[in-house]
Amino acid sequence: MSARKIDGKAAAAAIREAVAGHVSAFAQRLGRPPGLATVLVGEDPASAVYVRMKNRATAEAGMAGFAHNLPAATSEADLLQLVTDLNADERVEESSSSCRSPRRSTRPG
Repeated sequence: MSARKIDGKAAAAAIREAVAGHVSAFAQRLGRPPGLATVLVGEDPASAVYVRMKNRATAEAGMAGFAHNLPAATSEADLLQLVTDLNADERVEESSSSCRSPRRSTRPG
């Protein structure tokens, strides 16, 4: 099997165009665009870039975006409540969370 070169930019553009078509069809069917909620906990630079790019792609596709940027000190209970609220929000079809977890030992005792 020989390697085949692909044009990554053209492939990405084709995917974006297909997604935009699905977004349009969804909006026609339900009377609103699909929604993506992003949750960023803390200020990890790599996570912030990742979430920012997701938010940009969401807007470019014509989707509704719901960005939640929380401080690193956010409690687990508060984060879980936000996830529960997003799951109950009819405008949100999908959510994406990004947070740097503290390192924990997996070794017993």
